[in-house]
Amino acid sequence: MPADDDDQLDPSTLADAARRDRRRREREHATARRRRRWAVPIALGVLIAVAVAAGSGGEGSKSHRASKAIARRTPIADGGPLAPASAGGLAALWAPQNVVAAQPDTAAAYEAASKRPGLPGYLLIADRGNDRILVVNPRHEIVFLYPTPEDLAKGRKLIFDDDTFVEPGGNALISNEEDNHAIVQVTLATHNLEILFGHPGEEGSDDTHLKTPDDAYMLPGGTFTVADAYNCRILFIEAHAIVRKFGSSGTCRHDPPRYLGAVNGDTPMPGGGVLVSEIEGSWIDAIDGHGKLSFAVKAPVSYPSDPQPLPDGRILLADYATPGHVLIIDSHGHVLWRYGPTTGPGELNHPSLAMALPNGDIAVNDDYRDRVIVIDPRTNKIVWQYGHAEIPGTSHGYLNTPDGMDFIPAGPNGGPDYAAVVHP
Repeated sequence: MPADDDDQLDPSTLADAARRDRRRREREHATARRRRRWAVPIALGVLIAVAVAAGSGGEGSKSHRASKAIARRTPIADGGPLAPASAGGLAALWAPQNVVAAQPDTAAAYEAASKRPGLPGYLLIADRGNDRILVVNPRHEIVFLYPTPEDLAKGRKLIFDDDTFVEPGGNALISNEEDNHAIVQVTLATHNLEILFGHPGEEGSDDTHLKTPDDAYMLPGGTFTVADAYNCRILFIEAHAIVRKFGSSGTCRHDPPRYLGAVNGDTPMPGGGVLVSEIEGSWIDAIDGHGKLSFAVKAPVSYPSDPQPLPDGRILLADYATPGHVLIIDSHGHVLWRYGPTTGPGELNHPSLAMALPNGDIAVNDDYRDRVIVIDPRTNKIVWQYGHAEIPGTSHGYLNTPDGMDFIPAGPNGGPDYAAVVHP
């Protein structure tokens, strides 16, 4: 008796189709909610405008003038919220004491990038919905693509590649395939694909499995770290074996570093520490190189995503929600800067990563709007964009649910200088 069509499909193909359908439904639901929120009656807006105009000569006007006067008296440093250097800001961000695995040409490359506007170099994008990795230049040209048609012909493919970063030394990329429960490595020169940990397509909680891994970072010496999200643990892995961990797959609760809730960020810090984000409770935990908790703070967001350490104890993070936000907070949770329009072209829909750039701008993955943007935090304006808002695609200039990125400075002779990449 002939088999049904579904029986003839590979199980991984069925799983991929199910995941893609889930992502599509999530996107449609988020878009529908935003459209309902935008559908405010015009008449209400007119009434408000009339009311404001009518009171323009009264206390409202005085209050407005007073707030403007306060703003003028508040010093605004050159470089915006990532500066000044006296606070460990822009000029000090890529100093040796503030980075993981500094490279010989880092200082010159990032100094040159600090003087360029917009995207001041190259941007690596994990184009998750299209199962590919791109590197683009400021002119929106693709200078690196994986997998290429030749790679696919050789059986090299990515499955839901999530956060992707350049490894120390610049010879390879490390990427977590979140819904495929695996960590992979792509060699830049040869396009060789290697599974570093996990069992592709098979989730688990033992010492060889992962469950929706997030944010895999390669460290100096060959160890890498990953947030094993729904196993509620941060893992340090070397030679296919777990060599250190925070949290336990059997217990999900906030009691760092012994126990953690579901985690989605594990950014390395100088000295061997790690900055962790716990989804439940919106916790940000700083764990030092000795495994001791430096601080734990509740972030003023609904879903903290991929916190990035800044000098002077500050934290840059994304709020993975709609409308989404990008914030800089201190170690007590006080907001120092926030971006988060609730309507219009600047609105964010589930941003997953915000990253400081050498020129003081901030790059953001705007996942469900299918784009990566660069924001000037001094004006809160978008100054560069790759992708078309809410129009997913594979053609040049289009993305589909981008969920990871890394900044690559230009080399002295042009082109991306992968060897200079560092992670502050």
